[in-house]
Amino acid sequence: MIDFSSLRLSAAVVVMTVAMFGPSRAETIRVAVGTQDTTINCATGGLLIRELKLLEKFLPRDGKYKDVTYDIQWKNFTSGAPLTNEMVAGKLDFGAMADFPGSLNGVAFQKAGRRSLFISVLSGSTKGSGNGIVVPSSSPVQSLDELKGKTISVPFASTSHGMLLRAIEAKGWNPQTDVNIITQAPEVAGPALQANKIEAHADFVPFAELFPWRGFARKIFDGAQANAPTFHGSLVDADYAEKYPEIVVAYLRAALEADRLIAEEPEKYSELIAKVTGIEAEVDYLFHGPLGLQTRDVTWKPEYRQAVATSIKTLKLLKRADSDLDINQFVTDKYIRIAAAQAGRDYDAGLKNYAQLPLRAKDAATGAEISDFSRVAQIWVKDELHVRHYASPENALKALAELEKDGKTIRVVYAQDRESGIKLFANQAWFVRSQNGELNAFLLKDAAERWSKQHGGTVLDFAAARESLVASR
Repeated sequence: MIDFSSLRLSAAVVVMTVAMFGPSRAETIRVAVGTQDTTINCATGGLLIRELKLLEKFLPRDGKYKDVTYDIQWKNFTSGAPLTNEMVAGKLDFGAMADFPGSLNGVAFQKAGRRSLFISVLSGSTKGSGNGIVVPSSSPVQSLDELKGKTISVPFASTSHGMLLRAIEAKGWNPQTDVNIITQAPEVAGPALQANKIEAHADFVPFAELFPWRGFARKIFDGAQANAPTFHGSLVDADYAEKYPEIVVAYLRAALEADRLIAEEPEKYSELIAKVTGIEAEVDYLFHGPLGLQTRDVTWKPEYRQAVATSIKTLKLLKRADSDLDINQFVTDKYIRIAAAQAGRDYDAGLKNYAQLPLRAKDAATGAEISDFSRVAQIWVKDELHVRHYASPENALKALAELEKDGKTIRVVYAQDRESGIKLFANQAWFVRSQNGELNAFLLKDAAERWSKQHGGTVLDFAAARESLVASR
């Protein structure tokens, strides 16, 4: 027989409990991510995750997270410093930035008596590509050697600032007396280059490529020449990571998924990045496409760890840091290893892999499988979903003439630097044409001239290279 008096007593207890303490509520966990959309090599750690709603896909929903409500917040920045300020202020949990501002993030947390963690690489170059120095398009300057005694602007305490200082040091110059280095953000440097108000500008991704693409600057130095590794990566508040390690792994799972998607369809997602940022897809593809200027690489290679150590050393030199930051405590692969394992990736194999994003394609002119990537060239035709690939610049330039003859509009032509292997805008490159008609592309005129002396051939700009092929037909 049912004891109704007991039921009435139990109900009364529930009513009293609700009245005293309110109804029980599931925990709400904030996931606040600071992004740098226009720093396009942060895309897989911010923009693409946000736009494709990948974080929602991987956030934990079981165990202690079974009844959790997630408050996902996104905030975009144009540089790492203000993003760091908001992380230290407790307004953000994650942030994506380059090695220099990332190191400054660690220093800022340390000054506040707390810690941040550098949890993953997103994209980088162990050689240093991505940072670069440009001059106004009308400038006669062709190399860094010609900038002695000149004024060079750079965003201070950025990864490009570090690159510039190392490049100057390699020349044996005194950065205080042999050049005049001034601070200038990219949004200020662009108009200054257009107006010829500065003699040179050093910058980070994507501006050393974006400014030449827009026609008012020429790139005369690539970070690879300084052999100074550079990367962009993700950071997290250490207290947050300790409290919610599964969420940190989920964020990195989302970054890995973004990385997989853009590797499979670089044209499609370069267009998405362009739509969000206003940075042309042709520039985005230069970085994110196969054989791109940088490699999307999530592993903590020794070169990237060294980049952090060098950044901290340089920040102390610039008096932006007054104490050492323990690299072994700051940089951790704990979370990315777990995320990679969950995604079916072999982290240790990736750690040993230094190759660019591979190109698996047939020559659009001959139909033959491309196996030698040292002279690859590419054409992106307007209204075509995919870039056309060619085994050589001469194949590409011959095809270019036919495409234009057929009334096709060409978005961009790419070539690979014969020595460094970095991807170039072909119309900005120098070429050496050998006696047998073979073309090799170079970023710098002096590199082309050096190759010509060693191997024979004629140094040509893009227009002359095109004309030489027409004349030989």
